[in-house]
Amino acid sequence: MYRSELINQRAMNIIVGMADMQVMDDPKVTLITYSLGSCIGVTLYDPSARVGGLLHFMLPDSQIDVQKAKKNPWMFADTGLPLFFSEACKLGVEKGRMQVKTAGGSQMIDESGFFNIGARNHMALRTLLRMQEISVDGEDIGGPLNRTLSIDLSSGKVWVKISGDGIREL
Repeated sequence: MYRSELINQRAMNIIVGMADMQVMDDPKVTLITYSLGSCIGVTLYDPSARVGGLLHFMLPDSQIDVQKAKKNPWMFADTGLPLFFSEACKLGVEKGRMQVKTAGGSQMIDESGFFNIGARNHMALRTLLRMQEISVDGEDIGGPLNRTLSIDLSSGKVWVKISGDGIREL
């Protein structure tokens, strides 16, 4: 068996799409999400429970479209984030041990800043985290570029790739 085949048997990437999330306790998995422009990716990891997760939300407030929020709560910060934490707690995550890291919130298409979706997403995220008394352990927010965010569930390490700027650990 070749080395690459051994690595592929031990490690697996699971893609978390836009308006989606994943929480799991499999150390062989790396969760990854692409195309974080004005959207925000949120990772969580509990080193004691060895559980991690990734949420990719698109918009700050579900009141813009209540029907869409009912069909897909992950689309919005105010409906997705509480459910994300709830799903993690079902797998043994405790709020006091959670490491939370975030990326995204860029000003991509709206150069005039009229809509400020990225900034509004970031504000909604920070407000919701503050209400839950959860601190952010690392973030890469804003600017004009898109990002890719990943979390390695064997270690809890979070990586952000910024277009034209390489990859770095958060």
